[in-house]
Amino acid sequence: MNRRSFLVAASCAALGAPPFARAQALSYPLRGDVQEYIDAIVAAYGLERGWVERAIAQGRYSEAAERLTTPANAPPSARNWAEYRARNVDERRVREGHAFLRQHRAALARAAERYGVPESIVVAIIGIETFFGRVMGNLRTLDVLLTLAFDYTRRAPLYREELAQFLLLCREQGIDPVAPRGSFAGAIGLPQFMPGSVRRYAVDFDGDGRIDLAASREDAIGSVANFLGAHGWRRDLAVLFPAQADASVVEVLGRGIAAAYRWQDVAALGVTIDGTLPAEARVLLMDLPYLTSDGVEAVEYRVGTVNASALLHYNRSFFYATAVAELAQAVERRATETLSVRAAPAS
Repeated sequence: MNRRSFLVAASCAALGAPPFARAQALSYPLRGDVQEYIDAIVAAYGLERGWVERAIAQGRYSEAAERLTTPANAPPSARNWAEYRARNVDERRVREGHAFLRQHRAALARAAERYGVPESIVVAIIGIETFFGRVMGNLRTLDVLLTLAFDYTRRAPLYREELAQFLLLCREQGIDPVAPRGSFAGAIGLPQFMPGSVRRYAVDFDGDGRIDLAASREDAIGSVANFLGAHGWRRDLAVLFPAQADASVVEVLGRGIAAAYRWQDVAALGVTIDGTLPAEARVLLMDLPYLTSDGVEAVEYRVGTVNASALLHYNRSFFYATAVAELAQAVERRATETLSVRAAPAS
């Protein structure tokens, strides 16, 4: 059994433990389910047990993490593409995305050359994830991961693995486990990487000998581009195309995140696009439900390429991937318009 399988198996076995009485000031390492978990990660990853216990002992239950992660608290607009787009592809993000593009042009160009990911796509991801570093979260990551691993068990195996990755990250980089802060889901820095993604995809892009996704814009830029490159991004390929389709095609193809179908086969189902694709190109169909101004339910469709699939590995939401692509296009247009104005002769 590999390390990940071993840890997940141990996590699942521990889910039957009695619920934690949150009103009690019981240290996490005193709990039986946590002791079983510590046994598992010490065996799986070779961490020193005393260090793990001392690190976990500093963690505290985070009511905010559980409350904000609970699906029942999702806003009504969660399935309204029109509202989602209005929040994420707005004038302020376009304006500040253009400023970010100009300010970090050298690092963005270097990332585009190395990983094949357009500058505007990296800008759009950082813009949507954290508004260019303004909203990175202020919850202690250790507290969040402990809470979601042991007191909110809907996705406990995932968060127990991320907690292990977080502890490994702290050990490898000499980080005090109580120092990192981030989102209510455990994501860190400008690109909002989970700890496992930090260890797998984050890069020292500014060359200072360490990786700092919270303070280094260059590290964040290189890391986002590296993540997308590792998930199949193809240079000089469009991300998505506006499409004409219907719900019956979605039912046939499903809502997976992989570009698994040949375009010629999807077109044979009656799907058309505003543009052209090679017959053998691999694609997926994305449906974007929304409410019209009159409150009528409607759906827009996009055909996504392998580059859309790469974005969906970053965040599995069709809304998210489409917003990233559209914000990137808007930032590119703003940059082009600005250059045109500057180049125009004085009257």
